[in-house]
Amino acid sequence: MQKLQDNLAKRSADTLAYSESIERSISDVRFTSHYRIPFPYRNQLSKTFKLGSIADESKGNQIKDLDGNWRYDLSGSYGVNVFGYDFYKECMQLGAQQTQSLGPVLGAYHPVIAENVAQIKKISGLDEVSFHMSGTEAVMQAVRLARYHTGKTHLVRLCGAYHGWWDGVQPGIGNNRKTHDVYTLEDLSEHTLHVLNTRKDIACILINPLQAFHPNSDSASDVSLIASDRDTHFDKLAYSKWLTKIRDICTHKNIVLIFDEVFTGFRLSYRGAQGFFGVQADMVTYGKTLGGGYPVGVLAGTHSLMKRFKDAKPVDVSFARGTFNSHPSVMGAMHEFLKKIQAPEIQTLYQTSEVTWSQRVARFNQRLLAEKLPLRITNMHSILSVIYTQPSRYNWMLQFYLRDSGLELSWTGTGRFIMSLSYSDDEFEAVIERFITAAKQMSQDGWWWTCDALTNKAIKRQFLGDMLTAMFPILRPVLPAPLHKLKSQNNPKAPNSKFVAQSDNNSSQVG
Repeated sequence: MQKLQDNLAKRSADTLAYSESIERSISDVRFTSHYRIPFPYRNQLSKTFKLGSIADESKGNQIKDLDGNWRYDLSGSYGVNVFGYDFYKECMQLGAQQTQSLGPVLGAYHPVIAENVAQIKKISGLDEVSFHMSGTEAVMQAVRLARYHTGKTHLVRLCGAYHGWWDGVQPGIGNNRKTHDVYTLEDLSEHTLHVLNTRKDIACILINPLQAFHPNSDSASDVSLIASDRDTHFDKLAYSKWLTKIRDICTHKNIVLIFDEVFTGFRLSYRGAQGFFGVQADMVTYGKTLGGGYPVGVLAGTHSLMKRFKDAKPVDVSFARGTFNSHPSVMGAMHEFLKKIQAPEIQTLYQTSEVTWSQRVARFNQRLLAEKLPLRITNMHSILSVIYTQPSRYNWMLQFYLRDSGLELSWTGTGRFIMSLSYSDDEFEAVIERFITAAKQMSQDGWWWTCDALTNKAIKRQFLGDMLTAMFPILRPVLPAPLHKLKSQNNPKAPNSKFVAQSDNNSSQVG
């Protein structure tokens, strides 16, 4: 641990110092710094292992920190980076040239907006477009309009799906306000189809196509990586049939089908998830990459659903407005983005990318198998996840070894790698080599020790015991013994990977 910490600190001294200087002033930094690792290790190890996500330059598929370290980007900038950073820098530069004479004029539209709308209508297969400043805003508007036009109260979201941080679509953890107008239903379930078919209060159903990768599970992240039972279950054919059934019910029951393509739009195919799964939605929300490098949210829908007023009722309106909607700079970069993705080379890339990424992941797994590492990579198109194949409590340590080997991850760690479609075979091979180097070092350092008694169930029992001990120290004698005792009893020659980490009340010893 000390060696790894010293490596990270030495290699990125300026970056880490800068990140620490702003941590107490920027709430996002403080949140992500503390939510990289499971709870019992948080107080001590969040201080020990800093990643310092500060960068001052990008090129292609790499990012450079303040110390001059270039890392291959596996974060995808939360989904923005579909075609490589140079692609977006050019969109921003050329877009600025188109709109710089107008400047930050709001209210009046720069004429480039007309072509943007025409292209979005063509791609979405829908009639009208409204612009927003984030994907969350676009989803808010879609739900509001669905309720407005159907006269019904409830929306349906599928288990595990993320639709932005608005509390109207995020019941549960992270939302302190109770919601009474949201049904959270099971993905890929006949019971859900029955509910949609029989209830009369459902205005819309929100579909995040990324859930096809891990139905009924939250997006994987290392903060919840307690044992080695993370898994994915992507079946394109099965999910296409499922969405087709939902489409049919929505048509017959006057339920608005909304595809939330803020993350998947322009990645899975030219027409996003609609093209990928072969299902037409009533409304589609876009964001991330469509801004050509700038923040944006977009809603596309049918004429009847996008109308915000009723002809015979002058005060019955559905109001939605954002001061910076249709900002000229955003419209200019968006124009360049939409023009670039129509180029023959991008269209060819769309046709081949699904097969390309499946082949790359297969090669990746062959290397992991050859090196006898307890890891497997799964994918949905160009979105990858790391699966751990033997019971271990310390899988979340891999994110720090990957960082040390020159790979840039998002704050979710190894749960999701968002790969740019612009990665060449050689670049991806370089990623594999760095990943293998990191995993071999982690293995040599003893983090993947094993014994007969070490099971995922035993790890979870120990984890629960640690939590209860932290809260109620009197229970220590009756709770599960530390896992390092299992190691010493069953595999006395295993490396000594025992260490102490403090829980929130600084009283729990974690083996």
